[in-house]
Amino acid sequence: MAGPGALLRQCPLLLPQNREGTAYEGFVTAQGRDFHIRILLPMDFQLKNARIECSWHLKKLLHGYRHILKQRLHSCPDLVSFMVELKTLLEIALKNTQDLHIPRPPEYYSCLVRDLEMLGWNRVTYVDTSLATIKLEAEDSCGRQHLITLKLNAKYPTEPPDCLVDFPVRFAISWMPQNSLIDIYHQFLAALESLKEFWDTMDEIDGKTWVLEPENPTRSATTRRIAIGNNVSVNVEVDPRHPKMFPECYFLGADHVVNPLRIKLNNNMHLWDPEISLLQNLKDLLEIDFPSRAVLEKNDFAKDCGICYAYRLDGTTPNQVCDDPRCGQPFHQACLYEWLQGLPSSRQSSNVIFGECPYCNKVRKSNDNE
Repeated sequence: MAGPGALLRQCPLLLPQNREGTAYEGFVTAQGRDFHIRILLPMDFQLKNARIECSWHLKKLLHGYRHILKQRLHSCPDLVSFMVELKTLLEIALKNTQDLHIPRPPEYYSCLVRDLEMLGWNRVTYVDTSLATIKLEAEDSCGRQHLITLKLNAKYPTEPPDCLVDFPVRFAISWMPQNSLIDIYHQFLAALESLKEFWDTMDEIDGKTWVLEPENPTRSATTRRIAIGNNVSVNVEVDPRHPKMFPECYFLGADHVVNPLRIKLNNNMHLWDPEISLLQNLKDLLEIDFPSRAVLEKNDFAKDCGICYAYRLDGTTPNQVCDDPRCGQPFHQACLYEWLQGLPSSRQSSNVIFGECPYCNKVRKSNDNE
């Protein structure tokens, strides 16, 4: 997670409200205007489970961008990155709001209709009544369907439209006043092909393993939490620009199970072969086969939390497991931390708390921001 200094530079008016760094309140600034906002992060700092509260004016401005904000919460690695994305979206929203009140010249409409006819109406999935928002669809070489949303201002085509896509990387277009929607569409197609290997990699993972999180991944999502066995999983972060290179891996589960996996991964790292798929490399290095969708059901290894008796809590799944091989009970990190805090026999050192497992009484620890 980026440090507080980076956040202060991006949003000097957004201040932490507690020592843990899970609550921020203040203002986000765009086009010289300040908008009140409050951000509440879960104890594990996972942005996808953050809660955002804002003024009615900011909520109204961002109303049409909610799905994009949700995608960014899932894909941004830290709060600083998300705030940069939020400010960019806010700039776009403010500009488009202002554009609604600018009368569009007749040549705007004639130019736009001409562009759409040249592009082909079969590629258009949506046009709003003011002809200011257009959605186009495209199919990549593997048959995957993709959408691009264009927000046009009154100065089109002198100025390019804002382009919103479900990509794991930034999509920047090259534009000249003589360009048209066809040029954007061709750049969109080229960008789709540049990400083909990344999506191939993620589709193979989604199709051949049990992905615990995210449940419904967007095309911009770069992480997958893959089930390995009972209450054991690996979180894989894939580089969209180099999807066949060694990814960041983080194991979740009891120490006696995940430690041997970590050792195998470290010892076999030199065997990584960029000529074969990422999934096959993981199998070879870990010397395992991931649970198959054809053989097992998801509930064969996705067990409920032993404290709240639910599998999903505020968007998170059980990611803490008792280390005792005879127990192996999973818990949500937040549930376990709260349970240990309530035990008179528990002891705390810094932000780590030690106490007894609710099931087998083995001493275990929990971190309030794991």
